[in-house]
Amino acid sequence: MMSRILNAMTTATYDYLVIGGGSGGLASARRAAEFGVKVAIIEQGAWGGTCVNVGCVPKKVMFNAAAHAEYIRDHKDYGFNVEKKEFNFAKLKKARDDYIKRLNKIYAKNLENSKVDKILGHAKFTEDRCVEVNDKKYFAPHILIATGGHPTVPAIPGAEYGITSDGFFELEQLPKKAVVVGAGYIAIEIAGIFNALGSDTSMLIRHDKVLRSFDDMISTSVTTHAEESGIHIYKQTHTVECDKQGHIIVDEYQNTKNPNIYALGDVCGKFLLTPVAIAAGRLLAHRLFDKGKEHVKMDYSDIPTVIFSHPPVGTIGISQGEAESKYGRENIKIYHSAFTPMYFAITERKEKCHMKLVCLLPEEKVIGLHIVGLASDEMLQGFAVAVKMGATKAQFDQTVAIHPTSAEELVTMR
Repeated sequence: MMSRILNAMTTATYDYLVIGGGSGGLASARRAAEFGVKVAIIEQGAWGGTCVNVGCVPKKVMFNAAAHAEYIRDHKDYGFNVEKKEFNFAKLKKARDDYIKRLNKIYAKNLENSKVDKILGHAKFTEDRCVEVNDKKYFAPHILIATGGHPTVPAIPGAEYGITSDGFFELEQLPKKAVVVGAGYIAIEIAGIFNALGSDTSMLIRHDKVLRSFDDMISTSVTTHAEESGIHIYKQTHTVECDKQGHIIVDEYQNTKNPNIYALGDVCGKFLLTPVAIAAGRLLAHRLFDKGKEHVKMDYSDIPTVIFSHPPVGTIGISQGEAESKYGRENIKIYHSAFTPMYFAITERKEKCHMKLVCLLPEEKVIGLHIVGLASDEMLQGFAVAVKMGATKAQFDQTVAIHPTSAEELVTMR
């Protein structure tokens, strides 16, 4: 007890100390401050973390730029005499970076408005359970670790000449050739951007398909689309053995092994999505500081996910393979559709849309919904609500279709 009293006298004391100024940390810190507790947040980089600075936000800008390049190819089929004469990568980068800087300032201002103290610098734990930043100690009875993740560079000859996904956003000009190592969603997104903007793009993948952890329909169709778009995919290519990632282990309430120290977001290696970190951070704040909410926790089931590949992917629930393994093949019914969206009706360039519903018998509850195709990223949000609420195929069928749209296929499948 005496030791803790002395620490309180010689260190800055808070009720809640958040390490990491990304989506999860910011959301948790600001929500906790609403309950009248004294909160500080520590960050050594730019406010907003991975998502704002080297993740979802700048990536979506680049995805939009790549989409424009694809649309230009189709303009002649819609009657416009347009051709891509010049692409100014530097102008795009400046506009994107300026937008990110504006967001950084908004996040900083929001913290001030919420009366959350900002501490700039690198945080490290001390033996007396304080957090030290720039040779100054801070103590709080509750500490959240929300430091995010970072790319891993493989230990192979020549790796020092490559860049990570973070480095992608530092490029000052579009490379003539690009090689992307990996088959996950970040790899396929970046490869698609490079390819659409004009780089001669190759992918090195360990197996035969990209996105192997997703439903087979997604994995197969995205791989096919990538190859047809001109990306060179080199399969069964191994660059380095996999090892343990060193993620922080937490329970269902975000507790670490150390009492009153919590972790969430990418640092936990589970559902690496910005909205998940935000939701988990806010719920943790409620559990700690909102009277009567001591048992609230994040529900990690049926989390919608979008991949900004070309074409984009939208998915929620479990895959067909997972469903058959969990419930038995005889208890699963699959509805599948493949069609060409109306956008491509008059274009030389064709691109199919694939949809799948995974239903659990006997009531045909929709436990998996998977889309690959134009606008699937925008379609998914509304259908995600239905799946989260436990909708059945019959309830999908009872919904009046909006015509003509691709989304109507999800309520008219037979």
